[in-house]
Amino acid sequence: MAQLTKNTNCSGFTLLEMMVVIVVISVLALMAVPNFQDTIVRNEIKEALPLADIAKQPVALAWAVAQALPRDNAEALLPVAEKIVSNQISSVAIKDGAINITFGNRCNGVIKGKVLTLRPAVVEDAPVVPVAWVCGTAEAPDKMVVKGINATNIPDTFLPFNCRARLQKK
Repeated sequence: MAQLTKNTNCSGFTLLEMMVVIVVISVLALMAVPNFQDTIVRNEIKEALPLADIAKQPVALAWAVAQALPRDNAEALLPVAEKIVSNQISSVAIKDGAINITFGNRCNGVIKGKVLTLRPAVVEDAPVVPVAWVCGTAEAPDKMVVKGINATNIPDTFLPFNCRARLQKK
């Protein structure tokens, strides 16, 4: 009779090893999800910002001509705020030169009903200098004065980087 030899050389993974790999991948994925949501919301805000260009031109023109900013949409010769809409934006309102963008419609639920303000920054004694726009909590460019009230109530983590206040160096 021929003697049978037992082959103990097995290749592959055990069930325990596979479960450990799955747990590690799951933990890493759960850590990345909040960061991913922030990025999605930030991109949604960036995509919505060009609608504000409709209001920027009349505000800048009013400053260049009369060194005064329109108080509301009617003074800027724009439709009422609720008529300036897009997929993410439910209204664009001018208040004392500042443009308040209210998010709604099909936007992410995290920012639905929240406001992002774009404020005009001007050089008061040189109206020929074009208006610069300050987004959210960001600071005005050097030697410029920001007009209007910042009504931004979107948390900084969701704001695009150019709409955030700079960290103060110690």
